[in-house]
Amino acid sequence: MSERLTVALAQPVVLDNRAGANGIIGTDAVAKAAPDGYTLLMTTGGAQTVSPSLYALPYDSIRDLAPISMVATLGTMLVVHPSVPARTLQEFVALAKAQPGKLNYAAGSSLLHLVGETFKLATGTDIVAIPYKGTGPQLSAVLAGEAAMTIDPFTAVQHVKSGRLRALAMLSRKRSSLLPDVPTLQEAGVSGVELDAWAGMLAPAGTPAPVLKRLHDEVAKIVALPEFRDRLAALNYEPAGSTPEQFSQLIATDTAKWAKAVKATNFKVQ
Repeated sequence: MSERLTVALAQPVVLDNRAGANGIIGTDAVAKAAPDGYTLLMTTGGAQTVSPSLYALPYDSIRDLAPISMVATLGTMLVVHPSVPARTLQEFVALAKAQPGKLNYAAGSSLLHLVGETFKLATGTDIVAIPYKGTGPQLSAVLAGEAAMTIDPFTAVQHVKSGRLRALAMLSRKRSSLLPDVPTLQEAGVSGVELDAWAGMLAPAGTPAPVLKRLHDEVAKIVALPEFRDRLAALNYEPAGSTPEQFSQLIATDTAKWAKAVKATNFKVQ
C-alpha cells in the first residue's frame, strides 16, 4: 500500500513500524498526530476493537481516529498438531470434554487468546491456554507439538496443505477458497464464535473531509488493482475495500462484540 500511495500522491510514503502492546503504541502515535493527512494508521481489527476492553488506553479508539477504508481481510482457522486424535471439530470437542484440562492451545495475541476462551465457553470444554509472544511463536509451538491446538490467522495454510498441521474449522463467515473442504465453525455445529480478521487505514480525528476523501479514493483504486490483489493473495489476504461509513460501523460493531466476549469469559490480560 505504501508503495502504491507513493505513486498516487506523488510523494514518499514512509512505513514506520510501531509494534507492541497489542497495537496501542502505533495507534497512540497516530491518534495524537497532527490531523493533516500526513500521518496515517494501518492497523488490524484486534488492535482497534479488542484493546478498548482490555486496557486503559491513552486515546479513544473511536473518537480519536477517522476511518478511511478497509484494505483486506484475513481468514482464521482452528488447527491441531497431527498427533491429536481428532480429524473433525466434533471429535476434537469430544476429546477435550473427555480430558478436561489435559489439552492446551497456543495464543499469540490478546485477540486470539480471547477467541480461544470464547470457543471454550461455546463448546463447554476446558482447554489450557499457553500465551506466546506473537503469532509466529504460537504457530511454531503447534508445529513442534508443544501445543495441541491454535487459532491461526491463516499463516498456517502451507503447513495444512503439507500435512504438518490439520485444519478442523474456519472461524470466518464462509469457507476459504484456499481450503474449500474445511467447514466453518457454524457448519461444524459451534455458534457464537466468529472471527473475520481485517486490516484497514485510519487517520487522526479532525483530518479535513477533502483530505480523507482523497485518501479513501486513492486507497480504493489501489485495492482494485490486479497486481495489488495478487500481492495480497500471495500472503493469504483477500482485498476488501469499503466506504469510511462502512468501516466505521464495522469498528463499532466489532468493539461491542468483543466487549461482550470479554465480559462473558471474564477474560483478563496475562
